[in-house]
Amino acid sequence: MAKTTKKSDKKEVRFEESLWDVANKLRGSVQSLEYKHIVSRLIFLEFISDIFKKRKHELIDAGQEKCIDVVQAYIKENVFYLAEDRS
Repeated sequence: MAKTTKKSDKKEVRFEESLWDVANKLRGSVQSLEYKHIVSRLIFLEFISDIFKKRKHELIDAGQEKCIDVVQAYIKENVFYLAEDRS
């Protein structure tokens, strides 16, 4: 098993390296000090999206499908309401 662990560790390191390479390519000409602001905003958007989806599923599981488009159903649980993009 020790050999398998070493191989998987090497794969993880290579995977992390490739992720950093891709992130640097995506960053392009943006300075790294500015890039952190972009990334933190994306993380925040992902967080509120996950919480919204969780609340939506809670409403559906509770049999309140009529309320999934009601802003107050989300706000009362301190969840940002995210309107569906219909463009």
